[in-house]
Amino acid sequence: MLAHFEECFTWFNDEDIRMPRVALVTGGTRGIGASIACALEEAGYRVAANYAGNIDAADAFRDRTGIPVFQWDVSRHEACAAGIGQVEAVLGPIDILVNNAGIVRDSMLHRMNKEQWDAVVRTNLDSLFNMCRPLIEGMRARRFGRIINISSINGQKGQVGQTNYAAAKAAELGFTRALALESARFGITVNAICPGYTSTEMLAAVSPDVMEKAILPQIPVGRLGQPEDIARAVVFLAAEEAGFITGSTLSINGGQHMC
Repeated sequence: MLAHFEECFTWFNDEDIRMPRVALVTGGTRGIGASIACALEEAGYRVAANYAGNIDAADAFRDRTGIPVFQWDVSRHEACAAGIGQVEAVLGPIDILVNNAGIVRDSMLHRMNKEQWDAVVRTNLDSLFNMCRPLIEGMRARRFGRIINISSINGQKGQVGQTNYAAAKAAELGFTRALALESARFGITVNAICPGYTSTEMLAAVSPDVMEKAILPQIPVGRLGQPEDIARAVVFLAAEEAGFITGSTLSINGGQHMC
């Protein structure tokens, strides 16, 4: 009997008994981030969702999905380090990071104030350093990591009234490529996704007339993107099998901007 047990045990290896990898999604309780968090959980990852300030939405998301939520401001370096520590204490080492959190403070540059500029740059760009820096050494030591940065079509082509947002989102692409070069030999991939117009709370405020006459005609496929369109791409890039894809930008915009 013992010999039979030992023979059976040899069929198992580290891959068979390894716990599911841990994924952290910033801005992960609403909109695109919520869809990403849910898609990663459905794919078998242990997921944590970060949020900044909307406690009611975060609690509703947690109650609906069972995904644990953690509150901190991604624009603050110390808060990110502490928040990451909390997540890892509960779920274990983070191997997959989705930098999704972002804000807009739109204004034409000749009317934009310093607070509007700083808020967007800190949340949309500084957050990449704030989140990646505490995690990158662990990923290098474990020789595995997936970092996926959610940029924007407006970081590729620009947009009137968004010099702050477009600048930060364009800089995300440079950050992605540089970190991909630094990290590739450690089994870490770093990629970016640039969504186009996507059906979220932000676009829900746009009037039907503006949507039909000004927005949809720009999109060759004739519809808005759905958060699930972005989430499926994140799951693909997070997979073990995506290890030969790094430093890439995946544009998901219905053909609105091709580059």
